Amino acid sequence: MSALAPLTVRRGPLVVAALLVLAVGCADLVAGRSLDARDVWQVLGGDGDPAARHIVLRLRLPRTLVALAAGASLGLAGMVLQSALRNPLAGPEVTGVTPGAVLGAVTATGLGLAGWRSPAAVVVAACIGGFAGAGLLWLLTGREKSDPARTAVHGVLVSAVLSGLTAMVLLVAPGELGSVVQWLVGSTEGRVWEHWVLLWPWAAVWAIAAWVMAGPLTLLRCGDEQAAAAGLATGRARATALGCAVALTAGAVSAVGALGFVGLLVPHLAFAVFGADLRRALPGAALLGAAVVTGADAGAQWLSRALAGALDMDRLSVPTGALTTCVGAALLLAVARRSAGPE
Repeated sequence: MSALAPLTVRRGPLVVAALLVLAVGCADLVAGRSLDARDVWQVLGGDGDPAARHIVLRLRLPRTLVALAAGASLGLAGMVLQSALRNPLAGPEVTGVTPGAVLGAVTATGLGLAGWRSPAAVVVAACIGGFAGAGLLWLLTGREKSDPARTAVHGVLVSAVLSGLTAMVLLVAPGELGSVVQWLVGSTEGRVWEHWVLLWPWAAVWAIAAWVMAGPLTLLRCGDEQAAAAGLATGRARATALGCAVALTAGAVSAVGALGFVGLLVPHLAFAVFGADLRRALPGAALLGAAVVTGADAGAQWLSRALAGALDMDRLSVPTGALTTCVGAALLLAVARRSAGPE
């Protein structure tokens, strides 16, 4: 019994996180308009009228599943980036990956090669843009031996440049603004089974790849000299990790757009809850990322209903990305102030 106790303790946080994901998933299913919780449960139990079944099974369920997969992808991508670059401020949003993926999706849309309702084309465009953004950061920092401070500065600069290029694309093709604004802010509105069918295999493959890299990532977190002394080819391992993070981010962006601060803050929470062992922290980051995005989606829907009632409007939709950005920025500011402490 004593031998099993440590294993139970280690698995405990993961079980709690899995239950949290289940809870927020259920909350997201019942957060929409038109149907209350009883109607949703009737449909899930095999009953319900045709209209209710259409809303739950064709609209709400795929939307929730896409939010779960996208959140898990962003949480994993953030942890992989922070571990590979040895930088706690590294995240898809500030290393050129997310801005590059958004630029790829927006450019493809402006050229008529992809669209919000063309998930397959968007995945390709977002991947190309994400790899371009990561490649630009790699060119700027490759000779600096992954110094965390330089990486952070160059990452912010690359992200700013890519965001500026996205704005230029919108100026050239202003008619496409309405169709790409969801990528710029991040939204799960209108996600259907086609998006889920494309997203989950992509996310699953790269999530497994990230978990397989737990050992090399652990060595990279210790520093290049220690990793090289242990026999790790640091350049190849870091390039593989960055490719994995880009692929995870591109898949999420192609499905839900740029959800701010998820990939940056979730890894910190995962390390605090699951510890420094990446064999637990990586799946933990996936679970927490899924919970954060799906919970934000449910919160955005409840907030939309409340604001619509208060403003006497028929319909008002608060994007999920707006909520993650606002809450994430507030949390980041609170953490920064707490870390600074009194002088």
